[in-house]
Amino acid sequence: MAEIERETMEFDVVIVGAGPAGLSAAIRLKQLDADLNVVVLEKGSEVGAHILSGAVLDPCALNELIPDWQEKGAPITVPVKRDQFYILGEAGAARVPNIAMPPLMNNHGNYIVSMGNVCRWMAEQAEELGVEIFPGFACSELVFDESGTVKGVVAGVMGLNPDGTPGPNYEPGMELHGKYVFLSEGVRGSLSKQVIEKYDLAAGSEPQKYGLGMKEIWEIDPEKHREGTVTHTMGWPLGGNAGGGSFIYHLDNNQVYVGFVVHLNYKNPYLFPYMEFQRFKHHPMVAELLKGGKRVAYGARAITEGGWQSIPQTAFPGGVLLGCSAGLVNVPRIKGNHNAMYSGIHAAEAAVEALKAGRESDVLTEYDTALKSGPVAADLKKVRNVKPFWSKYGLTASLALGGVDMWVNNLFGFSPFGTQKHGKSDAAATEPAASHKPIDYPKPDGVLSFDRLTNVSFSMTNHEESQPSHLKLKDPAIPVAKNLPEYAGPSARYCPAGVYEFVGEGADTKFQINFQNCVHCKTCDIKDPAQNIVWTTPQGGDGPNYPNM
Repeated sequence: MAEIERETMEFDVVIVGAGPAGLSAAIRLKQLDADLNVVVLEKGSEVGAHILSGAVLDPCALNELIPDWQEKGAPITVPVKRDQFYILGEAGAARVPNIAMPPLMNNHGNYIVSMGNVCRWMAEQAEELGVEIFPGFACSELVFDESGTVKGVVAGVMGLNPDGTPGPNYEPGMELHGKYVFLSEGVRGSLSKQVIEKYDLAAGSEPQKYGLGMKEIWEIDPEKHREGTVTHTMGWPLGGNAGGGSFIYHLDNNQVYVGFVVHLNYKNPYLFPYMEFQRFKHHPMVAELLKGGKRVAYGARAITEGGWQSIPQTAFPGGVLLGCSAGLVNVPRIKGNHNAMYSGIHAAEAAVEALKAGRESDVLTEYDTALKSGPVAADLKKVRNVKPFWSKYGLTASLALGGVDMWVNNLFGFSPFGTQKHGKSDAAATEPAASHKPIDYPKPDGVLSFDRLTNVSFSMTNHEESQPSHLKLKDPAIPVAKNLPEYAGPSARYCPAGVYEFVGEGADTKFQINFQNCVHCKTCDIKDPAQNIVWTTPQGGDGPNYPNM
């Protein structure tokens, strides 16, 4: 096959992904050196189209990046007024007193936001500084120089036929070269996966762990709306089947974010995370809140949950990993956006210092050091055992152990438990179906709970159907030959968008991939027991189009 000729563009820094990490890096780069040539490439149709987060934002990093963000009109206007934490049973709920919660769990001074809208505003700030932002540009390949250093990316490939050959409207895309390449693709980014493997960046760290977060926006009865109220729950309906919990955030305009997180290290392949979320909304406390309201949006994405001990080396030859590409979420706080912003700030500062010193495309070890010794480290170290405790001991014991650990850390600055290990990957945690019983889920009622395909229509997801599927199988035989008989075909359940299904019976069974439904959550890439599914980028602009997530 002939080598593809592409146009090239040269920049000082190429940033992949217009999330909070990438945009913070772009802004800081231009703040420090207005003459730098900086480009941000975003696969969504617009900035914010692929951003999905809870989100209660801790503004600490934004205060450092743009101290006058309020005067500049940032869409951060709903301060948290009430914090509530409940343990749910099937019919009731027990509230955990706020005084028992470790201080780091307090949301005083934080804001309920749409991170999609925050990113749209951050993009405006970046462009005012002279940053070039190209939405609808999916980065499909890395470009290396002769020494194996990353020197750029391929972006904007369009018009391929389903078999991968050039179609009548084929565009080969272009190469964008940078002295440094910042990867801020979010969770389980396809290019980030490649550099972690190529440079063995995860050596010495624990396996990364993940959760699946699903979210709906509801407009509710104004009489039930309590602007600024933050509610978290644990317990029912998951019980002992999986770790996880919910969030309910009252923003403005009588809207409520209703979300549910399932930790992906669950054992039972019959578990259906999406249906656990739908069942949760029928709890009396939640059903009463939503009664008379309407769902207006839906989305899903994976969450990095490994925390401190799972962060890989974040600097590699020619670039760095930012934000969720590095895995910087604080699991008990359910927050990562502030750490993503800090990572962008640190990376920009390290790159500017290197460029001033005449260095280009070397390993920015200063960034890795700053990330692992500064505010991100302070945030993540003190909660590093919460996730492994949960995985090992279940809800009740982990609440006690995690609470003690966080309180001791808060008071004395150390953990009495050292640093716990995570153990298996989430894929390896899945056990054979023969070891478990199927779970009977109630049928969605179309009022509080909805089937997947109906909900996916509320994510405004669209993929050009004539392109190749961006969901690749390493071995096309494995789903039917191995995953179906051994694990009861878990891909038909773990996907929150109904992408995967087994069609037919017996010898006629086929594995079908409805890639048009994909909301880019990456769960399949993470949870498939055989690690046979590889998530890659579709052509630019395709995927969900989230309005206010």
